Amino acid sequence: MSTGQDELGGAGQAVRPLTVTEFTRRVKAVLEGGIEACWVRGEVSNLRIQPSGHAYFSLKDAGAQLSAVMFRTAAARQTVKIRDGLQVVAFGSVGVYEPRGQYQLVVRTLVDDGVGALQREYEALKRRLSEEGLFDAGRKKALPQMPLTVGFVTSPTGAAVQDFMRILIRRGWKGRVVVLPSKVQGEGAAVEMVEMLRLAESLGIFDLIVIGRGGGSIEDLWAFNEEALVRAVAACGVPTISAVGHEIDFTLCDFAADRRAETPSAAAELITSGFVSFAERTAAAAAALSSAASEAASRARERVAHSRSRLRLLSPTALVERGFLRLDDISNRLGSALRASVQLRRHGLSEAASRLGRASPEGRVQIESHRLLSLYKRLQGASPASVLNRGFAIVRDEKGTPVIRRAGIRPGQGLEAEFADGRTPLRAE
Repeated sequence: MSTGQDELGGAGQAVRPLTVTEFTRRVKAVLEGGIEACWVRGEVSNLRIQPSGHAYFSLKDAGAQLSAVMFRTAAARQTVKIRDGLQVVAFGSVGVYEPRGQYQLVVRTLVDDGVGALQREYEALKRRLSEEGLFDAGRKKALPQMPLTVGFVTSPTGAAVQDFMRILIRRGWKGRVVVLPSKVQGEGAAVEMVEMLRLAESLGIFDLIVIGRGGGSIEDLWAFNEEALVRAVAACGVPTISAVGHEIDFTLCDFAADRRAETPSAAAELITSGFVSFAERTAAAAAALSSAASEAASRARERVAHSRSRLRLLSPTALVERGFLRLDDISNRLGSALRASVQLRRHGLSEAASRLGRASPEGRVQIESHRLLSLYKRLQGASPASVLNRGFAIVRDEKGTPVIRRAGIRPGQGLEAEFADGRTPLRAE
């Protein structure tokens, strides 16, 4: 029975396994020591310029793709304005980024080498197909307003299917979607999508066909620029929607299809727009019909109630009831009139009694008696006896004349003082 170390070493020799870090460092030493700095020609794609000033991008050609980085110091020296699609010749050396185990070209110098090969091929094919009239608006078919069965040529495992279905479900679409599975990237993807288009057309069950995928770089989307697929989309007898990439991405299939959608989600919204509009109109019509029926029923109830009222008014019972009502009304009015007449007479009698009371001499006599009594009291209060009763005295000289000032008295002069209870002689000192 062998041990674990024997199994690792083989032939009975125990060998310690390398850690990932140790293995990566060996690879780094081999690559960075074995490959000298050199010039590499390729097309720039997936460019990302960080706030730090470092530039990360890929160099690609028709056969391969190489990650590259140009650090801030080197980037600041360049005269070339780097951008996606730019064909360049880059000078640099191999570097290994250990945390991800990824090798990359560390670029020191960048030289503009003209327009990228893929971009040139794209523009040339677009121009040739356009001159053939393949993209003419007159060739395009109108999309059905309410497609019931939709075929979607795409990868069944991609995010595009999930986004597409989520929008359809959210908007309450009631149709059917059939996913026609195909590669959407890499070698053979265009051929598979052409076959799916032909199969969909031959089945004869689809009202509309969507062909698409999510976004990506120009090489990721290149299958949708291949001539065979573009011609198949243009020749398809079923109305087609091209839903490839993000809003800024255009492929030749976008120009060949009957309608372009910026994303698969936008295609789903386009497909359901007629259904949503019809559903809204149906809901509005149902609401209007319900309202009209309710109003009609209300008017009918009002007419029935009016007819019932008129019928009650014309019946003998109603006539007798109205007679009783009139009799009660006359009786109430007569009683009110009698009470008002009595009240009026009482009011007149009260006013006459009031006037009689005001004209009676008894009141005048009482007023004058009170007035005489008041004058008598005032007269009594002003009499000399009243003044003497309050503790005052009247001083008179020999002639009986009241003395009102001390200056008029002579020393030894005889005077007389009158009090309330009598008189007494006085002599001035």
